[in-house]
Amino acid sequence: MIDTIASIFSTKGLLIGTIVPFLFVLTVVVFVHEMGHYLIGRWCGIGVTTFSIGFGPELFGFNDRHGTRWKLCAIPLGGYVKFVGDMNAVSQPDEKEIAHLSDEERKVAFHVQPVWKRALTVFAGPFFNFVLTIVVLAVLFSIYGKVILQPTVAQIVPDSPAAAAGILPGDRFVSVDGQPVESFTDVQRLVSGRAGDSIVFVMLRDGKDVVLTATPKITEQKDALGNTVKLGTIGVITNEQVAQPRYVSFTPAGAFVEALRETGHIVERTGQFIKRFAVGREDKCQLGGPVKIADMAGRAAALGFQWLVQLVALLSVGIGILNLLPIPPLDGGHLLFYGIEALIGRPVSERLMEIVYRAGFTVVLVFMGFVFWNDLFGC
Repeated sequence: MIDTIASIFSTKGLLIGTIVPFLFVLTVVVFVHEMGHYLIGRWCGIGVTTFSIGFGPELFGFNDRHGTRWKLCAIPLGGYVKFVGDMNAVSQPDEKEIAHLSDEERKVAFHVQPVWKRALTVFAGPFFNFVLTIVVLAVLFSIYGKVILQPTVAQIVPDSPAAAAGILPGDRFVSVDGQPVESFTDVQRLVSGRAGDSIVFVMLRDGKDVVLTATPKITEQKDALGNTVKLGTIGVITNEQVAQPRYVSFTPAGAFVEALRETGHIVERTGQFIKRFAVGREDKCQLGGPVKIADMAGRAAALGFQWLVQLVALLSVGIGILNLLPIPPLDGGHLLFYGIEALIGRPVSERLMEIVYRAGFTVVLVFMGFVFWNDLFGC
């Protein structure tokens, strides 16, 4: 019994090794997202009744001088900001509550604000997620710099797409599908999400550009956290002798620019994955929910705080992109309605909004069930 308790509370145990890192990662990402809604909403003069981390029964909380209830709830799988006049955590209007608001409360109610204020407040959540990713990456680049490998081929895997395309050892990648590359990492980034696509490579060989075409194939690999991932590869290998690794340090301004660039790459790869997944060209096992995130958080924590912070950055930009999808009750669904309202000059009818919200809730619930199934039984 004592050994069991000790294992649970050890750094490799379930509580300290997995649950605590998971809660840290998720809480930071959710807090920043909701803080975006809160800060911009307050800046727009909108009243806030509740700022919650988690759902369900309240564990503890307090009221600030503005009347906002700040609370931590028992189910730590998200959070919400509830504005004056909201019916629920996803900012659906409550006409009965609005009708009973005082004149002062009505002035700060969310749903009576100009459409630009509502749209800006809703967009702020995902935007703050992108800002968090940029800030985290900028700090990491400032501290640790970056190692760059020259995009030169040392070895070709036999019977690989590269071998079939005629790529040779000693060739240097110049561009991939028209995008210039400066490092071997650039090549991996541009190829890994394109399994099954015909890609044009420009290679420097004996001082001349050679244009070749290869189609990446799916390969199972282990990532830095030990997870099995399926990536597109063409079968080229480099090594220190030909890649000539060099360390690059950054000034604060340079680190910020590099963080912007890397965040852009993450957004591009995520968007590419979503489009390919929607048409059945990506493996469903690449999607994961809370269980997979918890496992990744535990693995990252075991490697060190730097890895855990990197996971925060990756998860934050993923949450930002997910919330911008035009599906109610996600932020993107609200923005879609506000866009229509701005075009037609009046709010969308309550009946239509209710129908779309119900459909959107169904889609979100089905997706959540899908990723939970993937986590527990699917892969």
